[in-house]
Amino acid sequence: MQPRDLLVDGAHGNRIHCLEWSREGVPLVLVHGFGNEAHIWDDFAPLVAPHYRVIAIDQRGHGDSSHDPELRYDYDFLVADLEAVTSALGMERMVLVGHSLGGRTSMLFSGKHPQRMAGLVIVDSAPEFDARGTTRIRQEAEARGDGSLASVAEYQRVLAHNFPAGRPDALARMARHELRQRADGRFERKLDPKFMAGRRPESEAEALARERETAKRLWEALARISCPTLVVRGAASDVMSPEVADRMVDDVLAKGTLAVVPQAAHSVMTDNPDGFNRAVCAFVLGE
Repeated sequence: MQPRDLLVDGAHGNRIHCLEWSREGVPLVLVHGFGNEAHIWDDFAPLVAPHYRVIAIDQRGHGDSSHDPELRYDYDFLVADLEAVTSALGMERMVLVGHSLGGRTSMLFSGKHPQRMAGLVIVDSAPEFDARGTTRIRQEAEARGDGSLASVAEYQRVLAHNFPAGRPDALARMARHELRQRADGRFERKLDPKFMAGRRPESEAEALARERETAKRLWEALARISCPTLVVRGAASDVMSPEVADRMVDDVLAKGTLAVVPQAAHSVMTDNPDGFNRAVCAFVLGE
């Protein structure tokens, strides 16, 4: 099964690239995390495509979607794209599956539009992130650099270092789809190198205050979500703590369920695709 490429109008004049896996059934929309793109779901999407209308999107600044010239990359802009894309595709009621950055986008969208939600899957994402994981991700992004690479294989070696639990076939696919070839034959990442530079310079205290305000908004969004919600955590995640995952499911979500996937860190779907697929299919397909 191969998806069809779509370009859909997002917010602010951006064009959002989507992979359309199927056209019938309740929409199921897949939203990737920071630095990834829509093909991160390639192991999972074919399993649910016979049962849902499955669309995987590239968030702005990622994959084959537009880079925003005004660096509008905060969560509200990502939510605006999701609103625009689902509206353009005629998706009124849906299931959202979001990982990391995409999980937070999905939480905010779902809290803003609870009546449109048939279900929600939050993959290793939370209102509060563990600083160990966010520091690691930032350092890895810096290590990947903004420069060019001689080959896809060179980038795959970088990914293997950053995702030590990742399956080789998943890492090879990530390397292939996260790069574009330049006119000079070298390769560069599709991710907008300025994605993290959209905010004005801020002190450590200002950054902490901003993150506390973001966490508050996300907790409030979760409290407004009434649909069945699956929270997926990688057992070895350094981004999503067990305590925060338990709070989401036990204290805040109206219909929350927790699945902990073994032999997986933050990138659950690439570290243990089979475990991820079992957990999420059990939820969305009732298996």
